[in-house]
Amino acid sequence: MIKVFIQDEAGSYDRNLHNEKTLEYKSTFRISRPYPYPYGFIIGTSAEDKDNVDCYVITNERLKTGTIVECEPIGLLEQVEDGEVDHKILAVIPGEDSELGEGLLEVFRDFISHVLGKRASVGRLLPREAALRHIQAFRDA
Repeated sequence: MIKVFIQDEAGSYDRNLHNEKTLEYKSTFRISRPYPYPYGFIIGTSAEDKDNVDCYVITNERLKTGTIVECEPIGLLEQVEDGEVDHKILAVIPGEDSELGEGLLEVFRDFISHVLGKRASVGRLLPREAALRHIQAFRDA
C-alpha cells in the first residue's frame, strides 16, 4: 500500500503546488486541459527530481485536493520531461479495478501532450512490478 496526497482533482484545470515534504499549500495556476484522474504524489518518497514520486489514482471517486488516500500501485507510466525521467505511478483504491491498456495510455498521451507540449514525451505503460520497483528505489530512508 502507498499513501497518495491528492494535489489536483479529476476534471479540474487547476494545478496546485504544495511543499511535498510538509504538504503546505504554495500556489495554483491554470492548465490547458482538465486532469483525467486525481493526481498527486506518494508520501515518503523522493524521486530523481527531488520531489516525491508522482501518482495518478485511476478512479471515478471524487478525491478532493488535500486528501490523503491509501492506494495499490497497478502500473508505471514512462514519462520524460525537459530531458529528465519523470515517470508516474498509476494506482487504484483497494477494492477498485482498472485495466492497463492502450486506451488508458492514450488518455495520458493526449493530456500530457496538450499540457506540456514538446517539453514531455510519454513512453510505455509498464506493469505493477515496474511500479513497485520504482517506488522502492525512491523510498525515503
